[in-house]
Amino acid sequence: MSRKQLKLGAFLSVPGNHLAAWRHPDAVTETDMDFDWYMRLAQLAEHGKFDTIFFQDTVAVGGSDKLAEGDPTRTKLCRIVKLEPTATLAALAVGTTHIGLIATATTTYNEPYNIARRFATIDHISKGRAGWNLVTSQIEDEAGNFTADPHMAHAQRYERATEFYDVVAGLWDSWEDDAFLHDKESGRYFDPAKMHFLHHRGKHFSVRGPLNVSRTPQGRPVVAQAGSSEPGRELAARTADIVFTAQTEIEDARAFYTDVKGRMAKYGRHPDEMKIMPGFSPIVGRTMEEAQAKFQRLQDLLPDDVALSSLDRFTRGMDIEQYPMDGPMPELPETNAAKARRDLIMTMARREKMTLREVARSVSAAQGHRMLVGTPEYMADQMQEWLETGAADGFNVICNYYPQPLEEFVELVIPELQRRGIFRTEYEGRTLRENLGLTRPSNAFAKTHRDRG
Repeated sequence: MSRKQLKLGAFLSVPGNHLAAWRHPDAVTETDMDFDWYMRLAQLAEHGKFDTIFFQDTVAVGGSDKLAEGDPTRTKLCRIVKLEPTATLAALAVGTTHIGLIATATTTYNEPYNIARRFATIDHISKGRAGWNLVTSQIEDEAGNFTADPHMAHAQRYERATEFYDVVAGLWDSWEDDAFLHDKESGRYFDPAKMHFLHHRGKHFSVRGPLNVSRTPQGRPVVAQAGSSEPGRELAARTADIVFTAQTEIEDARAFYTDVKGRMAKYGRHPDEMKIMPGFSPIVGRTMEEAQAKFQRLQDLLPDDVALSSLDRFTRGMDIEQYPMDGPMPELPETNAAKARRDLIMTMARREKMTLREVARSVSAAQGHRMLVGTPEYMADQMQEWLETGAADGFNVICNYYPQPLEEFVELVIPELQRRGIFRTEYEGRTLRENLGLTRPSNAFAKTHRDRG
């Protein structure tokens, strides 16, 4: 019997996930805006046989209100600018062959037709490797850029996201696979019986269709989802092929895995139709001592004000600076931003009896994800345990800076996973769905017609 196989995503959080790692002597800070570096990182991940690369996105400068107030801490932070990810994916498609290409596009400040068209186009350009990370906007700064101040309430964002997905999925089925005849002799370019209008009319959207892009190589692009709140889990169970999540303890990860996959049946879905991939930040050393020294070097670059800034999006209306850094972690207020991440932070703080300084430095280092510090064998042990005990189907690898940590992961950890027989040595297929082990979806309109016939 073949062993269960890990799925891996390279979360390219350029110029680095750790808030101070851009200051490391080996960090290339130009990875935030230099496309040549984007291509090098994508090709490096493909060399390591990763399933996909993934770009997170926000449509605002995070903390821009504090920038406007002249807060000097903001000038110390990276991840202020980045290339627009969907345009970047289209460009990366021509320099890669097998690796998946996933990017975030918010349902809060976009329109379904534009998103359906954009990702369908990338799927065609890449010959079947595109994926859309469906999110609602967490960052309240985004509202000010879209004539939408104040930021839409959490429940309304998810209500809109659910309808948004339905419209996008419907538009992706506008054309059946064999709709386009290109028959020069008869003069028929397409078969109108295989073109389908959507005629969607809902609370948030009215969209006629059809989409002016033909059915894509994957049938439709892969859909990823990253929400872990109650409505986020429900949306994932209904829509997601991949779930990106942020558990740090194996028991929590198993509970999340069981819960989300357990919700799929009511939507007519099998648990194998979804891959759950928690994130982690690797710090690889040839010995445990070397890895710990690398981690400490990063933490030594992190001043307290930068560490504390990592909690900004959870502290609106709360003067967290009034609390002693070495005192108990204060209760973060309920938020209209990242509800699940806020709960994750507070659970970690209570369980480990952490001080405010410890919480701030932990969040700054890994952004709520797990930090794995150790040898390749230690990392493989951890990944294998999570895979084989129902805590994960794979992982999103989020590096602290670039390119060295990703190079080390590919050079040292990937061969250890392959040696154990839990990660591929060659790509299984040509499309992202094939490599993830996901079936190509049938066209919903065509299926309805067959059922009626």
